[in-house]
Amino acid sequence: MEEKKFVAFKKDELKVREHIKNSLGKGRISAVNIEYTPVGEKIRVFTSRPGIIIGRKGEKIEELTKVLKRKFNLDNPHIEIVEIKEPLLDAQLVADEIALLLERRGSLKFKVIAYKMLQQIINAGALGTEIVLSGKLPSDRARTWRFTHGYLKKTGEPAKIVDRAQSQGTTISGVVGVQISILKPDAELSDQIKVNEEMRQKIKITSEELAQADKEKEEEKTKPTQKKTVKKTTKKKKGVK
Repeated sequence: MEEKKFVAFKKDELKVREHIKNSLGKGRISAVNIEYTPVGEKIRVFTSRPGIIIGRKGEKIEELTKVLKRKFNLDNPHIEIVEIKEPLLDAQLVADEIALLLERRGSLKFKVIAYKMLQQIINAGALGTEIVLSGKLPSDRARTWRFTHGYLKKTGEPAKIVDRAQSQGTTISGVVGVQISILKPDAELSDQIKVNEEMRQKIKITSEELAQADKEKEEEKTKPTQKKTVKKTTKKKKGVK
């Protein structure tokens, strides 16, 4: 009985998230977190365009709050907008942006869209990224195209720090699936070696010593070899009388 209540509760929570994303617009919302407090429900919306989401004098937020109370029976929803400073490092925003570009420009230009977005993500400072497009691109049969750049963890414990997201774009030829993986520049990797100024000085001194030793070896090889002269001494044989 408790399991059924928990599943139903999570379904209602998912409906709230989907309604917020659809009402505020595709490509503008990265994530929606819901926290339950004694005062009411605290809803945090992560977006790269807070001005468009809030609206003039907060009219969109007020309207959305009324809809959540009426449609989903929330007691006292409080919506908080969190701005994303670098949208090119957010996997969900990038996936939605690629899906929107495929819908506008068509599936024939999927390579141009993918390579351009790949370069923009790397220029934003990402350590590595991967874009996977699957669908009828542009042939009649569904195919999977993979575009990668940089360093990316895929297995083990470090793979959990990779930001992943999915999205879908509806084109004339059919639905195209978009998968994005981004390794952010502030990610802490266990196998990453950081070189400070002291280590640089030691490396510089060691390299100079090695260069000096190689130079001395070369000089020894180029020195002319001196031939040793051996004096031959002849002994007189004593005559036998």
